[in-house]
Amino acid sequence: MLTQRAKYGLRAMALLAANCPPGGTISIPDLAQGGHIPPKFLEAILLDLKRHGFLTSRRGKAGGYALARPAERIAIGDLIRALDGPLAPIPCASLTAYRPCTDCADPPSCAIRRLMREVRDAMAQILDGTSLAQFAASAGTEPAADIMAEMR
Repeated sequence: MLTQRAKYGLRAMALLAANCPPGGTISIPDLAQGGHIPPKFLEAILLDLKRHGFLTSRRGKAGGYALARPAERIAIGDLIRALDGPLAPIPCASLTAYRPCTDCADPPSCAIRRLMREVRDAMAQILDGTSLAQFAASAGTEPAADIMAEMR
């Protein structure tokens, strides 16, 4: 299940992708207002995304955050992994954080693991195949986009 943290992170990243001018930044208060995100929670999310290499920041009066690379080169799956961890619904189905179940005698033949691996693969195909640019374009009809347009 997608956490509120990841939802806010995706919302903020879409706002940055759609509204941050080249060479510019958007401040935390503007992103918080535009995305209807609590500012303190957003600050922690943005710092984490910066630590993972998705954002850059600038201090001062004209400071704020910007994408570290073009939105076309940021996969939604990578953002979710950075914010929420592995995509797999159970640890034994994860490719990046595999952990065997304590109650499973034979993981390779476990029907639950096989099914959850298929779920994980289908999710990864969609999320890794969707760029932030595509996501931001599809989110353009949300009210937050109107708010951000007024800030430009």
